[in-house]
Amino acid sequence: MIDIPKNLTQFLFEQTTEKEREWLEEKVKSNVLDLMTAFVAAPRFLSKKIVSYDSKSKGCLIPHQVGFQVDGWNLVRLSRVWLLLHLPTEPKEQFIKNIETLFDTAELNELVALYSALPLLPYPWEWLPRATDAVRSNMGFVFDAIALLNPYPELYFPELAWNQLVLKTIFNGKPIHWIYGIDRRKNKELAEAVSDFISERLAAGRKVPLQIWRLVSPFANESISPKLITLFTSELKAEREVAALVCFESTNPQVHSLLLKYPDLELSIQNGELDWSKLESIPE
Repeated sequence: MIDIPKNLTQFLFEQTTEKEREWLEEKVKSNVLDLMTAFVAAPRFLSKKIVSYDSKSKGCLIPHQVGFQVDGWNLVRLSRVWLLLHLPTEPKEQFIKNIETLFDTAELNELVALYSALPLLPYPWEWLPRATDAVRSNMGFVFDAIALLNPYPELYFPELAWNQLVLKTIFNGKPIHWIYGIDRRKNKELAEAVSDFISERLAAGRKVPLQIWRLVSPFANESISPKLITLFTSELKAEREVAALVCFESTNPQVHSLLLKYPDLELSIQNGELDWSKLESIPE
């Protein structure tokens, strides 16, 4: 069995009624088949209320996995993840078979819980095919479960799969700052794809989500300068700030020099008053 953090258990039980807690405690004392059955049957015995998640709990439910959060989860989803952590992890082959069985027979909400649990399960590389399949899923809730607020892709996805996840998030109109590691895993190939996307959107007279510029900035070269100049002359403050951040982060001298005309914006960045996080609340 996985070493289940006390913080997670305590947080879960704070959300339950006495009857719900008793049901959960009973199920984790039973055999493997009963545990797997409880995973499926959880909605019959537990409330679907959204869990109360304050700033004190955020980031510390799993001490070794600070990226693990449960924002927007309901009690059933949280309980299902907790139940999975009680499955015996040895022998390895049997544990993998049990998880795969749950995947193969899962309905939508069960899939969401399974993908949510991936960063906490042992043998993480075993789940990579399942995780990358979820990126290709047409079920929005399944995609969101692996792509948004889930540390697993940052930790284990190869670059191609990572880039596909980020691009699909953009195409789906989802906020990319909900992807864990979005800044840590910037790469040249992704920047080129996003740059092409920006060019296509602008050519069609459509708006570009401002946050996606952060993926381009370290690799921005002179070919993108005309777009940045246009942003600098925008009436929208946020667009001028985006242009400044891209220029500041670019390693290209020509792009970086565009910022010289806007010393107030450069000073804001240097003083820590302007960064990408300040723009995350702006609607796309």
